[in-house]
Amino acid sequence: MSERVPEATVVEGQVSQPVVRTPAAQEAAAAKPAPRTGPRWEVEARERVRAAVRRFNKPLVDLVARDANEGDTRLLVTDFLCDGLGYDKYEDLTTEYQVKGEFADYGVRIDKQLLAFIEVKRCTQKLGVKHLRQVQMYAVNEGVEWMILTNGQVWQAWHMTAGLPVVIDLALEVDLLGDGGRAVKGDALFYLSKDAFKRRLIDDLWRAAAATSPKSLANTVLAESVVEAIRKELRRQTGYNAGSQELEKILRSDVLQNGLAQ
Repeated sequence: MSERVPEATVVEGQVSQPVVRTPAAQEAAAAKPAPRTGPRWEVEARERVRAAVRRFNKPLVDLVARDANEGDTRLLVTDFLCDGLGYDKYEDLTTEYQVKGEFADYGVRIDKQLLAFIEVKRCTQKLGVKHLRQVQMYAVNEGVEWMILTNGQVWQAWHMTAGLPVVIDLALEVDLLGDGGRAVKGDALFYLSKDAFKRRLIDDLWRAAAATSPKSLANTVLAESVVEAIRKELRRQTGYNAGSQELEKILRSDVLQNGLAQ
């Protein structure tokens, strides 16, 4: 999220000597985010999320250090949703949303429309498949596309496409205490902000992630035209004229791992 960022300045009428930077300075300059451009609402939303990532870093580190319980984690998540992502605690967030006798931690409403469920786990609990299945059950029953899993540190956004079976794609994953600059993490979490979410910007992120997922790429490799192109290239390189069915079998069983291809 599995998980969706460097120029010379020319001053008219002046000629100046090139500036030689040390490797450390070059690295720092490369890491500096480019100036924000775009609509005012987007610039402000990105800056708000980035500021929240910085502000909540210490409280999050403290939570993890003392292995805080799920209730304390939920308090931090609520504050981050409101102060960082721009949701109104009373208008946009519905806590303990009941779904057929079970309760999702949050339902997210924008303009009175239910768009997502959020499931919160203890800050030191690793997010896993069972947690995804839990929030997926809520989404299936309520016809909701988006599911967000978080333990305060890691944020995952999953998209569900209805069908038999349903298709689940990871559109976004951000680790607030992981590698990478806080500005980069803030820009990633921007897609979960109310401002971006109501404009469905995360849909483009999901489509790109789904199109380039291992499963999607594996199925592309097994397409008839691709297998035929591989057969011809193999014959050109080795002189061996393999059959298309033979190649597909080898690709499926030996090259593509972990059952990615259907």
